[in-house]
Amino acid sequence: MLLVSRDEYTKALHAGQKDMQERRQQGKDPYPAVLDELLPDLSRYTVNDLPVQEIPVRRIIGTKSAGRISAFSAGFLPVLPVESEFAAKWMALADACVSDEGIRDPISCYEYLGDFYVLEGNKRTSVLRAFGAVRIPARIRRILPEKSEEPRIQAYYEFLDFYRFAGIYDLQFTVPGRYARLLKAVGKKENEEWSEKERRHFLSGWAYFLDAFRALGTKAQDSSPEEALMSWFEVHSYEELFTLTDKELKQSLDDLWQDIHTTAIDRPHVLPEVPSEKNPLEKLASFTPSRLQVAFLYERDADSSLWTSAHIRGAAEMKEALGDKVGVREYSHADTPEKTEELIEKAVSEGAELIFTTTPLQRRAALKAALHYPKLRFLNCSVDDSHSSVRSYYCRTYEGKFITGMIAAIFARGEKIGYVGSYPVPGVPASINAFALGARMVDPDARIRLVWSCVEEDPAAILKKEGIRVISHRDVPLAQAEYFGPFGVTLYEGDGRQALASPHWNWGRVYENIVRTVLGGNWTPKKETEAINYWWGMDSGAVDVKMTDAVPAGTAALAEMLMKDIREKRFSIFRCPLTAQDGTVISDGSRELDALELLRMDWLCDNVEGGIPQYEELLPKSRPLVREFGIYKDKIRPEEEDA
Repeated sequence: MLLVSRDEYTKALHAGQKDMQERRQQGKDPYPAVLDELLPDLSRYTVNDLPVQEIPVRRIIGTKSAGRISAFSAGFLPVLPVESEFAAKWMALADACVSDEGIRDPISCYEYLGDFYVLEGNKRTSVLRAFGAVRIPARIRRILPEKSEEPRIQAYYEFLDFYRFAGIYDLQFTVPGRYARLLKAVGKKENEEWSEKERRHFLSGWAYFLDAFRALGTKAQDSSPEEALMSWFEVHSYEELFTLTDKELKQSLDDLWQDIHTTAIDRPHVLPEVPSEKNPLEKLASFTPSRLQVAFLYERDADSSLWTSAHIRGAAEMKEALGDKVGVREYSHADTPEKTEELIEKAVSEGAELIFTTTPLQRRAALKAALHYPKLRFLNCSVDDSHSSVRSYYCRTYEGKFITGMIAAIFARGEKIGYVGSYPVPGVPASINAFALGARMVDPDARIRLVWSCVEEDPAAILKKEGIRVISHRDVPLAQAEYFGPFGVTLYEGDGRQALASPHWNWGRVYENIVRTVLGGNWTPKKETEAINYWWGMDSGAVDVKMTDAVPAGTAALAEMLMKDIREKRFSIFRCPLTAQDGTVISDGSRELDALELLRMDWLCDNVEGGIPQYEELLPKSRPLVREFGIYKDKIRPEEEDA
């Protein structure tokens, strides 16, 4: 038996040496982590003892102290010579492992942020890992970190809630909101107990997924299997995890790997500039098309949706601008994932080479189709997406809102200004704040009364009751257009109203720019794994401000001057002192806010009265968009989604 264990040690030793070498090449520490170095003073923390239970071997990453770490690679494989005393003890444990008795005594360890650090039982851990054990029985002492706004800490406390009912240690997310999404994918509600059968079923699927993920090899080095699973669930169902063959599962992951990588980076690549066309020789070399077949998918139709009618008009303007260079087909009523998938298939069968899905609710269907048709080009009208296979496009509406805020304050004459928000989705808080800053530019005491069209309360009734005369209401449901009128900022006096100014989304220019990108040979990103988000504003002609004759010539001239400065990048709207409603200083005015700070803005300026509605406050018809695209989509609990 000793000969067998010696062979096992030799094999484990070679694996340990290889583990160390690979980690050194990657610039990583080749030895196990040391908890005492990470947390020098444990007395500062609350430590709870947990019952003996099996823990996932892959989450054992270190030791309590530095005493014996030189005997192991980071993966707890042995690295000391076969002739060493350590090797002899290791081999004796290996003999016990293959005997009828086996290794039964649990190890003792500390758990911190979901990872385990061995206090007693290092060699047992090493032997069991060398023999391919997936789980090890352990006595656990859980170290609770202090609560903070740090995403990793927030995610860990979400894990504790998840663990309380699921009893699963195996998945550790580092971004808040992921456990809610996992529960949704699995079909469990928050605070719903998992049966032992459900737990084992999930863990078997997770083990199956891990094997497929590891088969990606070096592709997966910069990604975590947990994030890969969440990317996979965007296209596939929980049931498919158990019905796909090993080959099919590996292929599905391989198809997704670029999106998995870009999601892990979590820094969408924003292209604010309109790409220039290549010269004829470059276009010839890159095999760019001379004519392009383009398809548009609309959620509704022009008669029932202002949003859809704007995109239909944009498609027509693009066609008019490009003439014979482009063929256009349009498909309406893509209002469910199934219908969207069906219409995408129809568009593909009819020769579409570039497919625009025009609402965020169509994004998942577009992603699924993009993986099935990798040679076609897919876009979705949304922003801040981290997938490389589907590009997103949107307008920097906040630039127009800044100008209309300035005009509104001039007409308000010191009175409060009304603002009707559309949905709590990326870009909307930036538009509200830009409007408030534009108003403050001409009136330092300007106050903005914020109400929302996506909640039960009637915004028209609220503002009318409060006697507010100047109201911004660009994006309102058709049912409210009778009171608000169809034109952005409006002045109400007596029983009459006067339209003043409105931001204008020039979707025709957006579509023309994107199609020219393809025709000009500029579609291919610099890197395969870049997530491209076209987020264009005044400098590209995608955003403008329309003013009526009611705006005085001097005010209109000031607005035009500011728009020219924005277009030519001589003026930055958010490069100024910024203070949130709760008094938090966002910026002292010495720096620009970057694209992600603007897109993910979830705070309001201190001269705004009113807040951002929570998910449970939204109208049922407003919830699907916010669930898919909202600024707090990852924090929506599953039972709220089903309410």
